[in-house]
Amino acid sequence: MKGVSLLQRGEGKDLVFLHGYLASKESFLPQIEYFSKFYRVTAFDFLGFGQSAPLTSAYSVSDYADWTAELLQSLNIEYPHVIAHSFGGRVAIKCLSRGDIFDCAVLTGCAGIVKKRTAGYKLRVKSYRIVRKFAPKFAEKHFGSAEFKSLPPIMRESYKKIVNEDLREDAKRISRPVLFLNGSCDTETPVSQIELLNGCVRGSKMQVFEGLGHFAHLENPNLFNLAVEEFLSCRNSESGSQSPSAVF
Repeated sequence: MKGVSLLQRGEGKDLVFLHGYLASKESFLPQIEYFSKFYRVTAFDFLGFGQSAPLTSAYSVSDYADWTAELLQSLNIEYPHVIAHSFGGRVAIKCLSRGDIFDCAVLTGCAGIVKKRTAGYKLRVKSYRIVRKFAPKFAEKHFGSAEFKSLPPIMRESYKKIVNEDLREDAKRISRPVLFLNGSCDTETPVSQIELLNGCVRGSKMQVFEGLGHFAHLENPNLFNLAVEEFLSCRNSESGSQSPSAVF
């Protein structure tokens, strides 16, 4: 596929990385370095991020899932393991719900729950829509999060599609093994939200790292890698694959 920035390292069972929003494949460098000793690792930048081509239309989570499936097919990657962070977890959930893309998944700081809209939130949205009719530039400048304001127009439309889709029904359709990993101090995707997702996925497991935040895989890569390796080793044993040993 054209316009995609990716890297591949190692040999063996395929392991794919899906990065978070406004991040890139490099956000998984500690994991890429370690797991490429045992797997054929593939990490890429989603369209609109990193060094991949910009979006030409506003993508939803489903659009990114379709694009990911097409990319993996073009690379002849079949049924890989996947490690996904935050927004990447949204895409992974959508792919996993289809049943034929990933073998198993480790989802860290996984997004996908739409928070209950408070009265204050609804008032801000109503005010934004009114102001936008008469002063669109003012509205774009003074409403929304810093993350939202930093985005170009197409990405803003994509962002709205992404964050306003609750993925609990998709999670209920997942039949593959899933491990949710989360930092206890994560304020972006708090443990309470991960518990909801974990409760939706039949047979899934959950582990919380005390004192870590939204980027647990970077804050303590050794601890994170060990938890992932234990999960993947069990999966490899169940499927008859040779499982590597974790050595730190």
